[in-house]
Amino acid sequence: MTRKIIILFAAAFATAFAAQTASGQQKFVADKVVAVVGNFPILYSEVVEQSRAITEQYRQQNYTSPRPAMSEALEALLEQKMLYNRAQIDSVGIIGHEAQVVSMADGSVEDMIAEAGSITALEALEHNPLYTIKENMRRDYEEYVAANAMRDHINGQVKVTPGEVERFYRRVDKDSLPTIPEQYVYAQITRLPKSSELAKQRARERLLGLRQRVIDGERFDRLAVMYSIDPGSAMRGGEMGPAPKETFVEPFANALAKLQPGQVSGVVETEYGFHIIQLLDKPAENSYHLRHILIKPTYTVEEQAETLDFLDSLAGVVRAGGITFEEAAARHSDDKATRMNGGVVTNQDILYRGYQITDPSQTRYRHVRDNIEQNDAQQLIRLKEGEMTKPFIGRDFQMNEMGKMLRLVEIVPAHKADLNEDYLDIENMALTRKQRAHYMGWLNSKIDETYIRIDPMFRPDDFVNKRWFK
Repeated sequence: MTRKIIILFAAAFATAFAAQTASGQQKFVADKVVAVVGNFPILYSEVVEQSRAITEQYRQQNYTSPRPAMSEALEALLEQKMLYNRAQIDSVGIIGHEAQVVSMADGSVEDMIAEAGSITALEALEHNPLYTIKENMRRDYEEYVAANAMRDHINGQVKVTPGEVERFYRRVDKDSLPTIPEQYVYAQITRLPKSSELAKQRARERLLGLRQRVIDGERFDRLAVMYSIDPGSAMRGGEMGPAPKETFVEPFANALAKLQPGQVSGVVETEYGFHIIQLLDKPAENSYHLRHILIKPTYTVEEQAETLDFLDSLAGVVRAGGITFEEAAARHSDDKATRMNGGVVTNQDILYRGYQITDPSQTRYRHVRDNIEQNDAQQLIRLKEGEMTKPFIGRDFQMNEMGKMLRLVEIVPAHKADLNEDYLDIENMALTRKQRAHYMGWLNSKIDETYIRIDPMFRPDDFVNKRWFK
């Protein structure tokens, strides 16, 4: 496995500079420049690796492209180079993403070392020392991130009005509209055990014990593998980053910023649970390479039973008509995001915690089954509209344990997207089409004003955009 090349908006392993002989043995051939965009060349080896990755992607999708893979790969590379070229001119770069670039490059090199078998084997394959391989990888990812930033910058200039959405819907071929899967509207009442503070204290004490074991000489990474419940880092010994401080939630970030390389923090509480953090190094000014161990409060069977008993009694009152589900949610639910909304679950929690999106216009009350927490979905599919589940132990978005009781408000059957029922989906379609038209107009104008040369071995007929050939 040789140097990794970035496909436009995707990554693929590269085997550059290699060609297959009739006997199946690899030999290295001289590389050459097959295209130039502005000041940026495109090598034949890059096109070969792009084409291999595209072919593999299509194979997995069971799709056969009518275009030659080499031409398709070159056109993707031309577009990426154009975006990168303009990013340099327009000062749209990777500021704020430097640590991400380093992390992506380091991760790719680690994968390549694992595939080659050792650093020495990789250096032999690459005909370069490890430092050069890493630097080449870093440049590739820098180009990839900058090109994406430039495209986001272009598309971010485009908005759609409600009038445009309505006109788009009236004119679009209704057969081209997506089919919206069956959706659920549901409400919930959540309840933490009365002993939640006691459970938190148990989690703190457990982490303090692990911290002391690290101070006494045990390896942090081994303890992380054994005890951390963070699915994203536990099997890597708790390792995360390098990443900027802003990547992490505030209490975690504040504790991290106070550490020197090698130090271990005290117990840090976040919305995800309790952590201890070990700073490994700071490869850049605002870049933190670290390990952490995450522990969540857990409850005894007796503590869980007490919570379920309370919810069961509350359910009896609701069924008897003594109180509505909406009133019960307002008075007794511990979930701040839903209790004042009759318990109705929206996507706002996921949007904010996953994407930092707080736009109320993006609120959805309908949920496709695959987007509902698995245990909740299993409970809901047994209900008819208006029915409630029995109380059960469930989890929130941060995977914290709690008692839950759900009510199925409505089942929306699968249907073709409709303007009144699925406005956000139609709006996204209209916005995507407008962005595409705007982007293509921008791209064509930049093609016209940028120096571009393409080797005659490639034919215009094999390109979607013929303007690349001047």
